[in-house]
Amino acid sequence: MRTALLQSSGRPGSVVENLKVLDEAAGRAAAAGAELLVAPEMFLTGYAIGDDIARLAESADGDSADAIAEMTTRHGLAIAYGYPERDGETVHNSAQLISADGTRLANYRKTHLFGGFERDHFTPGEQPVVQAELNGLTVGLMICYDVEFPENVRAHALAGTDLLLVPTANMHPFELVAESMIPVRAFENQMYIAYANRVGQEGEFEFFGLSTLAGPDGVARTRAGRAEQLVVADADPAFLAASREDNPYLKDRRPGLYGSLV
Repeated sequence: MRTALLQSSGRPGSVVENLKVLDEAAGRAAAAGAELLVAPEMFLTGYAIGDDIARLAESADGDSADAIAEMTTRHGLAIAYGYPERDGETVHNSAQLISADGTRLANYRKTHLFGGFERDHFTPGEQPVVQAELNGLTVGLMICYDVEFPENVRAHALAGTDLLLVPTANMHPFELVAESMIPVRAFENQMYIAYANRVGQEGEFEFFGLSTLAGPDGVARTRAGRAEQLVVADADPAFLAASREDNPYLKDRRPGLYGSLV
């Protein structure tokens, strides 16, 4: 499945402008043959926007979800994007996947909040594995810091995730995550990982970009630089199946030895 990663911070604080950026990127991704576009963490509103997070938060089926569903049908590709989700008085750092026919396939709430900023503005989710079927692949959702916990990604591997989507807002000096950890996570769990990061200065944070799609062989199929960029690469189910035969980590596990982990 050809997958496009949008590396951009859009215009923090403006949902209208960010929808325009997403629409334009969806058009370019579709023209490149992509069946899926992944946008960064909190792309709908911006990340470092303080109390505007609560003001701009929407329900999973809100107006912006409707606008993105229309976008997917018009461009003919699925879109995954990060946004602040309102559920009553609670706000979650969430990511939603909408199919090419406008169906809301999956909604995930970030389970591991990073730093005081996120803990001040969000309530963590409690469901670690959220999946959907998309174009013959089992697609999972996770957000930024979540992927840095090996137990989290292994749970997806055991649940059969083929392609893990990770909308991200990772900042300097944690470039190691994009450069080294993501390819290793993909290899040790025998899956593809699509890691779509924000880029540039935003409030106190300097997002470093380096978005990547890593394969089950631990090799980056594409890697963005440190500027706004749209990159495209393929998640190949045939290669994934062959790689899992050659690297039987999941089959060779001995769960009885790992009780101390929990």
